[in-house]
Amino acid sequence: MGNADLRQLAVIEEKPFAELGGSVVAVDAHNWLYRYLTTTVRFTSSSVYTTASGEEVANLVGIVQGLPKFFESDVTPVFVFDGGVTELKDDEVESRREQRERYEAELEAAREGEADAAEIATLDSRTQRLTATIQETTRDLLELLDVPIVEAPAEGEAQAAHMARRGDADYAGSEDYDTLLLRAPYTLRGLTSKGDPECMDFERTLAELGLTWEGLVDAAILMGTDFNEGIDGIGPKTAVKLLKEHGDLWGALEARGDSIPHADRIRELFLDPTVTEEYDYDAEIDPDIEAAKRYVTDEWEIPAGEVERGFERIESSVVQTGLDRWS
Repeated sequence: MGNADLRQLAVIEEKPFAELGGSVVAVDAHNWLYRYLTTTVRFTSSSVYTTASGEEVANLVGIVQGLPKFFESDVTPVFVFDGGVTELKDDEVESRREQRERYEAELEAAREGEADAAEIATLDSRTQRLTATIQETTRDLLELLDVPIVEAPAEGEAQAAHMARRGDADYAGSEDYDTLLLRAPYTLRGLTSKGDPECMDFERTLAELGLTWEGLVDAAILMGTDFNEGIDGIGPKTAVKLLKEHGDLWGALEARGDSIPHADRIRELFLDPTVTEEYDYDAEIDPDIEAAKRYVTDEWEIPAGEVERGFERIESSVVQTGLDRWS
């Protein structure tokens, strides 16, 4: 999830979709999908996305509703899926699992009690996870819609940042702030929101703070990341101040008499993450709309009316984009 305190350090400005035409965005797929999954579950009857055999595929509704935003602005999303998770993230993964179990217990109690439908829907959305079925059907639908997919060897956001650094994407796309630590030149946030996204600028952030890339990573580690607890009492301003006074992470820790387990390994996860350059994709989208519709409505039993408008928007936007490019 990253550390939201990084927002206080980052240079972030609104970026209208109207200015993104022709861009390629390497999207942290799990991050993007989870937000649409939970939103769909919260505001849609479970009967819509549950098959006769009991499989839940709310992701298919979310994808059809979320993709038009890219296509209508002539933006090509490249969805980057997570590979393995580093062992240093085990504590974070376990914490999220325990939190989900608490929500599941609250959901069961709400259903047995007198909770209203809105409260139950909210709790249900918090228990969502990316099941094997959701993973598989997401990839299948994206392939039918000719949306590029890249499989990361480790963290998806690290791979997305790497692609942006290489110039294979114009932006990384994530709701988290870790792409800043992973040196993505520009990150688009708010891609799942109703309005325009905002753009996080790596170089301007370093200039504003007077830090190097390594110094920015050190500041994040002092505050806390997905891989470590921060030092009690150190927020964004204090972290930057300590680094300017003491040079680097180890100097700051020594000055305070503190330590962070595996600090050198955590630092390397941001400065030298596990990524791949073995990917290839075409930014020209040519979706098979009819096949995608059949997949969603016939194979996975989503009522046609729930996705009709989304498919119409995808089809019309792709047609219009093609006409614009040939005009």
